[in-house]
Amino acid sequence: MTLKEIIENNPDVSFLTADGFDKAVIGYEPSSNRLVYDRTKMIDILVKRDKMDYDEAIEYLEYNTFGAYVGEETPIYIEA
Repeated sequence: MTLKEIIENNPDVSFLTADGFDKAVIGYEPSSNRLVYDRTKMIDILVKRDKMDYDEAIEYLEYNTFGAYVGEETPIYIEA
């Protein structure tokens, strides 16, 4: 399921997104309305788009994204 499909199917829900990683969305958790991201896809996006090496991408995401708490709508990041 894409981010676009999730938003279209849930017009009354305001989802919190991780900027620049729409293609890494793999679903959402319906009881909390939190988006679910594939961590590996996010790493791949940074490697391809930003020309980071694999370890740099992991370090960047762990520091700036995976460990961030931005409220109850904080997305879920999983290994898929």
